Amino acid sequence: MEIRVPKEIFRELKNKDIEALIRKSLQKAELTLQAEEEGFLKEKKKKLKEQLKNMEEEYEELMEFYYKALKDRDFMMKKRDELKRENQELRKELEAKRREIENENKNKA
Repeated sequence: MEIRVPKEIFRELKNKDIEALIRKSLQKAELTLQAEEEGFLKEKKKKLKEQLKNMEEEYEELMEFYYKALKDRDFMMKKRDELKRENQELRKELEAKRREIENENKNKA
């Protein structure tokens, strides 16, 4: 690797401990990377919390729908039983009327 530096800066660097400067710069770079990583993790955590909240809301909606469906099913089953009983009663009445009409026809004949 080759680094080109203007003469003035080279003269200044000659009098300084380059290795110390690099170490100091590396420490700053590490701190910057850590801060960026923390920021990234905080943002990711925020997004995950938001996603969890949305999932909890959807779960609640699904549970409400489920319980409503159960109630509706029970209501429909009761209605079906009521209609079934009513249908049986109407058939009995119809059968009784039919017999009555048949008996009247037999009596007339």
